[in-house]
Amino acid sequence: MFNFYPPMGGGTFEATYRAFPLAFIDKQSAEYGDKVIMPPSALDRLASLHIEYPMLFKIENGATGRSTHCGVLEFIAQEGHVYLPRWMMQNLLLTEGSPVKFRNVSLPKGTFVKLQPVTSDFLDISNPKAVLERTLRSYSCLTVGDCFVFHYNSRDYEIEVREARPGEAISIIETDCQVDFEAPKDYKEPERVPPPQPKAPPPQPAAAPEGNGAAEEGEEEGPRFAAFVGQGRRLDGKPASANPVPAGAAASAAAARAGGSGAGAGAGASSSGTGARPGSSGGEGAAPRSKAGTFVSTGNRLLDKLERERLQKQGGGAAAAAAPPAAQPAAAPADGAGDAAEEGPKFEAFKGKGYSLRG
Repeated sequence: MFNFYPPMGGGTFEATYRAFPLAFIDKQSAEYGDKVIMPPSALDRLASLHIEYPMLFKIENGATGRSTHCGVLEFIAQEGHVYLPRWMMQNLLLTEGSPVKFRNVSLPKGTFVKLQPVTSDFLDISNPKAVLERTLRSYSCLTVGDCFVFHYNSRDYEIEVREARPGEAISIIETDCQVDFEAPKDYKEPERVPPPQPKAPPPQPAAAPEGNGAAEEGEEEGPRFAAFVGQGRRLDGKPASANPVPAGAAASAAAARAGGSGAGAGAGASSSGTGARPGSSGGEGAAPRSKAGTFVSTGNRLLDKLERERLQKQGGGAAAAAAPPAAQPAAAPADGAGDAAEEGPKFEAFKGKGYSLRG
C-alpha cells in the first residue's frame, strides 16, 4: 500500500509510512532527541540519490497540515513503518499507525534560537546552560513551534522553540548558535512590596507666649539657692545686732546705699578732722550714730579693748557722748540701735566666787 514515490528533482526522497512510538522497539534512549528509525528500504533508496549529509527530513501530517523536521538514527524498522519519539508524535497530532509523509531537505546552519520553558520548574535547574548544551547534542535540527523534551534529574522538562534564524527550521550540527530564553509560560512576576514609608515625627506642642513662658519657668524652678543665709554670731559671745543680708538682696542693698554715698563721704572727712578712731574709714562715718554708752566693735581687737576700757573708766554716759560715732554695718536695719540698748549684762571673764581645793 505504501510505496516509494519516484525520484523528483534529481535527488529528492519522498515516502509515506505508518507512525509508531519508539517504545514499540525498545529504544527508550532515543526518546530525548529528534532522530527517527526508518526501514532498510529507505536507506537503499537514499544511497542511490545524491543528497546532502547529514540526512534531514521534513515530516508532515497530511490530515492536520502540521509539520516538523528530524534526523535519522537507524534503518532497522519494519517495512512500511517508522518509529518516532513521543514528543514528535504529539506535536504532529499523530496516533499509533497514522500515516505520515517523509521528504528529505537541506537546512541552513542556525545562528540564533530563542527558547521558552513551558513550566517554571526549569528555573530550579542550577546550571541550565550546561544542561541544554548536553541535551541539544541529541538533536540535529530545530523548528519554530516545536515543543521538545529533555530529561534531567529524574524529571522531564518541555522547551518550546519561539524563534530561529536564519529560517523557520535550522540545523544545529557543528554550528555556533546563540541561545536566548524567554520567561516560562506560567511564570508570574513577584509582587513588588513598596518600601516602608518613614514615620512622621510627632507633632510639636504649640509655642507659648514669651510672657507666660517666663512665668511658667519661674514657677517650675521654685526657690533659688541663696548662699550664706542664716543667723550671725559674734566672737565676743554677744548676740548679733543685725541679721545678715541674703546674697540675692546684696544688689538692692548696694543700690540703696548708692544714694547716700556722697553725704557719707563728707561726714567721714569731718569725723577724721575731729579725732576719729584709728582704722575708721570715711565710708564708715556715714553710718548712723550708736546710742550713748553702747560699745560697737570696730573689727580690730586691740582698738575694741582700748575703747571698752575707756568707756568703763568714764562711767558710760559722758564717755559715750564724747566718743566719736561708730560705724554700723551697711545692711543693718534702722532699729539696730534700739536692740543694742536692750542688751543684757556684758560678758566678763573670770568673775565669780573662788574655791580652794583644800577646802
